[in-house]
Amino acid sequence: MEFTQEQIDRLNVQFKGIPPVEIISWAVEQASHAIVTTNFRPYEVAILHAVSQVKADIPVVWCDTGYNTPNTYRHAEELTNCLGLNIQLYTPKQTTAHRDAIMGIPQIDDDRHALFTEQVKLEPFRRAMAAHKPDIWFTNLRKGQTAHRDSLNLLSLSKDGVLKVSPFYHWSDTQLDAYLKERNLPNEHTYFDPTKVLENRECGLHT
Repeated sequence: MEFTQEQIDRLNVQFKGIPPVEIISWAVEQASHAIVTTNFRPYEVAILHAVSQVKADIPVVWCDTGYNTPNTYRHAEELTNCLGLNIQLYTPKQTTAHRDAIMGIPQIDDDRHALFTEQVKLEPFRRAMAAHKPDIWFTNLRKGQTAHRDSLNLLSLSKDGVLKVSPFYHWSDTQLDAYLKERNLPNEHTYFDPTKVLENRECGLHT
């Protein structure tokens, strides 16, 4: 189902304050092909738990850069097992060892950083989207993460016209901490994204 910007604006007003599970249930009903993306960063467990409660077999697209911390990989394994996640793994075409030998992780002001980001994140992500062809894309974007994300909302359109659904968009860290504690869900705080480096930078997936 295709949505106009007018419909999306109206739904964003309607959905503000609605429990995430209700937003997710609504979106799943609209979808022909829904996915949820994750990188297992802090608080990702919230969207993975909520979405899997509504649609247990939803494809969970993980574009693994190859540069995650050991704790993040252990966290990913724990969540995959305890939530029964249907992980669809996408990795760069070049190994981490090969890339490290040639360029390492370029600084963000290095001309090679754009190529690095393309190799480890953007190309695998495009490959995933081409394979799954989603019409609904669940994310854990939240207001306050970056300037660009502040311009989005619970529902927004990707540059390719896919409806992005971010049911926790208006939630604070404190609210998410309570959500995880109530459900005895683990969190992960050692996550590192080599394409962003700075927490408030965008990597290109959501712009």
